[in-house]
Amino acid sequence: MAEPAQRDDAERLALDIRDLHKTVAVGFRRRKVEILKGVSLGVRRGDVFGLLGPNGAGKTTTVKVALGLMRPTSGEARLGVDSLGDVGYLPENPYFYDYLTGREFLDLCARLFSLAAATRVERIESSLHDVGLDDAGAVQLRKYSKGMLQRIGIAQALINDPSLVLLDEPMTGLDPIGRVEVKEIIRRLGERGKTVLFNSHILSDVAALCGHIAIMRGGIIIWQGSVDEALAGRDGDLESFFVDKVTS
Repeated sequence: MAEPAQRDDAERLALDIRDLHKTVAVGFRRRKVEILKGVSLGVRRGDVFGLLGPNGAGKTTTVKVALGLMRPTSGEARLGVDSLGDVGYLPENPYFYDYLTGREFLDLCARLFSLAAATRVERIESSLHDVGLDDAGAVQLRKYSKGMLQRIGIAQALINDPSLVLLDEPMTGLDPIGRVEVKEIIRRLGERGKTVLFNSHILSDVAALCGHIAIMRGGIIIWQGSVDEALAGRDGDLESFFVDKVTS
């Protein structure tokens, strides 16, 4: 297993997770289930990082704990940013006020970051353009397709021009054109020096976009390293590498 980023260069980490455990109570009898079993993960600033794993591996829980949306049972997660105002986040199952138009929704999100009026207008229009929704900004969200809602969700994650962007399954529900547009957004974020961490089951997209990946299974990291290392000798086939790791 490849080693995580060295802890002596913590100042270069946009996300620093150390020995993270999370136990929850489930069911009528409140049975204790350990979701995270000692996750350690380092994401360097400016990297596009893929967090992979089968359903139930603990990916979403790891992201939520890192953001402070869930408390860890033990361990710690540190964001290498000045405040949460410098973080963009798309949850796995976002909620939308569907009576708002696309522009109104993005304006609401921008106001939460206390952006000035002129800046809000600029960010709203650029975000709509980036996700291919220029012509849908005046349409109520209840009239959006699933793919359009996914793209407006990505737009809100970028409205504050964050340095760290966390996207939970950003390709979900997108048609091929939408996938290409989202991949280009992530690529451009990386080129601008942003740090991006995203979960995805579309491994060809991960191979094309990411510099480094980590693979989770059963609440632990079973492999972490560079995409080049994972693809060595596999002719670009990240899927076979992934399957080998999670089934071995």
